[in-house]
Amino acid sequence: MVVATTGFFDGLHLGHRKVLDKLISIAEEQRGQSMIISFWPHPRTVLQQDAYKLRLLTTLEEKRELCFSLGIDRFEVICFDKEFSQLSTEDFFRHYLVDKYNVSTLVIGYDHRLGHGKDERDILEIATSCGIRAVRVDQFQVGERVISSTAIRNRLLEGDITSANEWLGYRYSLHGVVISGNQLGRTIGFPTANMQLYEPLKLIPANGVYFVSVEVTGGTYKGICNIGTRPTVSNDSSRKIETHILDFDEEIYGLDIKVSFIERLRDERRFGSLEELRRQLLLDKECCIKKLL
Repeated sequence: MVVATTGFFDGLHLGHRKVLDKLISIAEEQRGQSMIISFWPHPRTVLQQDAYKLRLLTTLEEKRELCFSLGIDRFEVICFDKEFSQLSTEDFFRHYLVDKYNVSTLVIGYDHRLGHGKDERDILEIATSCGIRAVRVDQFQVGERVISSTAIRNRLLEGDITSANEWLGYRYSLHGVVISGNQLGRTIGFPTANMQLYEPLKLIPANGVYFVSVEVTGGTYKGICNIGTRPTVSNDSSRKIETHILDFDEEIYGLDIKVSFIERLRDERRFGSLEELRRQLLLDKECCIKKLL
């Protein structure tokens, strides 16, 4: 017996988690397998629906790891291309859910969509005609707010890490490789690890200074991450992700690094001199150390 749910599940946030909890519960009752059927790349990039605006909360690998950590048995990915996008909902059910994955029960969220112009009633009818039991899960709210991937993206773009983390159910993170910078931080006692993201479409939070957790060289450390254009030391308008790792002094160029956001400390701003910048960084460091006590 296979109990499945389908969707892109960007972020695997608390709203998604309500669907997954139901999925796991039914699978356990039926002594079957719980399965997520997801899609990659994002449909908007294929259908060209404002694709240039699209930014992701989770990469495919992050999503896979989160699913397994939550107790999902299988994570299947369907390549979403133009040919697949033209498949009717009925054909998707029969060729994929029934023939390929042998799904007996389909768990659907409150805003579930499968196919152009198909609403929840259509999906329930098609499931029944294919011999699939469909189970609906109500929307998840915090207060009066419906939790959605879009709402979380907006919070991150505003720098509201606290709300984003609360709605995700975990700390939002960026994952990449350490690249060389201009090493200016070393001259004022604050060397930084400059990050290049593995996933270009990953959403970068609003410019500012953040208290973060850093995973590098097999260890976990606390740090101060600056996201922005570094107006004090550069006229370059491109955004950089730089992290000063507390109590750490190792050469890590070319190594894997993961930065998870705990709290936003302040806005990024221009200082009158490097000495002013250094004094502010000392205050930022002192603030972070107090949070560790």
